[in-house]
Amino acid sequence: MQDDELLRYSRHILLDDIGIEGQTRIVQGHALVIGAGGLGSPVSMYLACAGVGHITLVDHDTVDLTNLQRQIVHQTCSVGSPKVDSAARTLHQLNPLVQVSAINARATSVFLEEHVPLADVVLDCCDNFATRHAVNAACVRHGKPLVSGAAIGFDGQISVYDARSKHFPCYACVFPPDESLEETRCATMGVFAPLVGMIGTTQAAEALKVLAGIGQTLAGRLLMLNARSMEWTEVRMSHNPNCPVCAGNSEF
Repeated sequence: MQDDELLRYSRHILLDDIGIEGQTRIVQGHALVIGAGGLGSPVSMYLACAGVGHITLVDHDTVDLTNLQRQIVHQTCSVGSPKVDSAARTLHQLNPLVQVSAINARATSVFLEEHVPLADVVLDCCDNFATRHAVNAACVRHGKPLVSGAAIGFDGQISVYDARSKHFPCYACVFPPDESLEETRCATMGVFAPLVGMIGTTQAAEALKVLAGIGQTLAGRLLMLNARSMEWTEVRMSHNPNCPVCAGNSEF
């Protein structure tokens, strides 16, 4: 690392668990962030500030006035602009040392097949089950750790689905793709503004732990937050040997 990096990241380097070696791994890391909205905002901002060397940000949407209540990576002047362009400007201002690839597109299966293999960690910050399952399937195929978060109303959840180990479940083990789940979105249900920050910053923390190779991640555990009572609940999860996604993977 250069002198300006050593100074900028000095408070990480002072941590025995991270040090020079861990921060170097972060600086050399590549994070793929799916979604530049409520969760993607704190995720991308903390990853950039922490020095993740390359952040690929994908979203097909534009900034709307209703987003600004919670999507803190965007500003009023960005209304009408592509979210990825708005986010990239903010991230560059936060840390010009970080490379940001802003891709104004949907995270389709074709896109994921091209970009997931290039990442060291993938962060699912989207708002629909179809994309979550597509992201999970791509991560399983390519053996990439996935940090997945969700938030609606006053309720949030987060876990790590680590396809690098056969002992941990994938997203489809816990939420089967053929299971009928009611799709709820912020546009119709609303969302408590700080909730996405709490879940998103936790996603960023898990991703940094993955990149630095430190601590114990949430793999095999699902954290659920009730922001009304400010209570966290932890549920242990296990690999499903009959999972339609990961059971056929050669690593399982």
